[in-house]
Amino acid sequence: MPNFGFARVAAASPELRVADCDFNAQQIIEVIQQADKQQVEYLVLPELCITGYTCADLFLQQQLLESAREALLQITAATAELQLVVIVSLPLSIKSRLFNCAAVLQQGSILGLVPKTCIPGYSEFYEPRWFAGAEELEIFELRLGESLVPIGNDLIFISRENSNLSFGVEICEDLWVPVPPSSLLAQAGAALLFNPSASNELVGKADYRRQLVSSQSASCLAGYVYAGANTGESTTDVVFGGHSLIAENGQLLAESERFTHESRMIIADIDIPRLHYSRTVMGTFRAGKGGRNYREVLYGAPALQGEAAERELIRSVGVNPFVPGNPLQRDERCREILSIQTSGLMKRVRHIRTKHAVIGISGGLDSTLALLVTVRAMEQLGRPASDVLAVTMPGFGTTSRTYDNAVGLIKALGATMKVVDIKAACLQHFADIGHDPDVHDLTYENVQARERTQILMDLANKNGGIVIGTGDLSELALGWCTYNGDHMSMYSVNSGIPKTLIQYVVAWYADHEADETVNKLLYSIIETGISPELLPPSPTGEIVQLTENILGPYIVHDFFLYYMLRTGATPAKMFHLALHAFGDGYTRDQLKGWLRVFISRFFTQQFKRSCLPDGPKVGTVSLSPRGDWRMPSDASAALWLQEVEDL
Repeated sequence: MPNFGFARVAAASPELRVADCDFNAQQIIEVIQQADKQQVEYLVLPELCITGYTCADLFLQQQLLESAREALLQITAATAELQLVVIVSLPLSIKSRLFNCAAVLQQGSILGLVPKTCIPGYSEFYEPRWFAGAEELEIFELRLGESLVPIGNDLIFISRENSNLSFGVEICEDLWVPVPPSSLLAQAGAALLFNPSASNELVGKADYRRQLVSSQSASCLAGYVYAGANTGESTTDVVFGGHSLIAENGQLLAESERFTHESRMIIADIDIPRLHYSRTVMGTFRAGKGGRNYREVLYGAPALQGEAAERELIRSVGVNPFVPGNPLQRDERCREILSIQTSGLMKRVRHIRTKHAVIGISGGLDSTLALLVTVRAMEQLGRPASDVLAVTMPGFGTTSRTYDNAVGLIKALGATMKVVDIKAACLQHFADIGHDPDVHDLTYENVQARERTQILMDLANKNGGIVIGTGDLSELALGWCTYNGDHMSMYSVNSGIPKTLIQYVVAWYADHEADETVNKLLYSIIETGISPELLPPSPTGEIVQLTENILGPYIVHDFFLYYMLRTGATPAKMFHLALHAFGDGYTRDQLKGWLRVFISRFFTQQFKRSCLPDGPKVGTVSLSPRGDWRMPSDASAALWLQEVEDL
């Protein structure tokens, strides 16, 4: 697929012999060549990988230090014909002090040297015996071979071709302190953060390290690449495992197997435009450079040539980005969503001291979830479920299955049930406005939706209650709701939840909080096709108006919604990510057609979102005009649609 701004990064832990610089250099060169064959653009190797981290007092031997410098020059020369950026580490003697340094290499040159800032001297670590920290460095340049190389922990590396391709380096312990250098580097613009590390293994330490890397990538809105030294470093009382990690904005993309002696490498693609979009949205990244000035070192962005320009993405792209793939995480997500919805509604009910909550129940997923939340809220307020007035309003398209499910669920939950058949009222309205009821057009459909809303509003007035909305986030994105019909309520509990997630929330309730009767009803509802049921059913009583047959699958529209609003992806990028995610599930023409539908409807239906009722924000994607999404109702979609046509 085309690159679309993905940066291919790798963390490698080569086979290593402590104090054997020649052997280590050869292993490093082999890993570099392997990375280049896999189209890696940025490669980081472990801390002090040229000498080994556990050399101890051998670091004070001139023989080792000179051999390390020679090995660095040898490794640098090996990159002459390559475009990838390589980060290797070694000890450097400068004015009778030793510094633990990371060297940044590209195309036969040393671009810069970054010394370690934080020097640990506790427990098994004894680095102050040999190394000084970066703040003790008294020079800004160092001669290596024939070149003067910038040195310092104030370096940020920026691509000549694309300033968004910037990166910074910190070393091992630097990450484990209260204010890591990477935090300041990120605020100064570094989108990629590299950490050559030699962190030994202890019980539970891998979990903490994993959490640390993921959390730092999230707080920095960055890609974080961590390369750990492998078992070749193990000696005396310490064992190293070669734990390497790659994370992007809190998401772990790749992790190495631990406790291996042979060379190992992990690779992932970091979405640079997504990171910068998130930083732009989060204005705290406009606050400057974290209180210090950085020297900028320019480098050439690794250019993809020929066939490599359209490489296969090394990254998992799920078809359902709103739903966690891990069942335990999914269960926790559903539980938390229900808690947020319930808590929000409880506050509204308590604040306005309403006597009843009035809700329309169709037998579909959305109204089912809204009913569960409403009953839950009343129960947690210490009020009976009968304070929920659940109204089912059969119309021209209502099937026996949805009606029976609606009635059964209302009774099983203990809510107060009211049945109002809307067919006669709608026929009267058709007569009033001069509409032929045999013409099943938009007027035919919307009259029913508005009649139902009128009934709910009037019942709320009559019973001292409020109307609870049932529409979801996906319907709001597509404008798949009748203006001043199901579009309107007094508190919309589902407005922050995408369609693809609702079934999992309902299933979680069925499995964890429902009795046997409610459980069976909920699974029957989950298995029912999505439909507004505004057109008459088939002669055999089956639903004929299936929403996804008209709009396209909600799983595809939710995919587009996520990547457009959460990542700022262009239509072309959304399309190619969809091709990668769905594989052979849909054809190119189908995905292109549904993308056209999504963009067209998203732009033309903003006027409905501009006057939404209140509803709880649940996830990172929200369409509330008071919060996350402010958009002119009359904005043109021409730029987006043109890109779709050019696919």
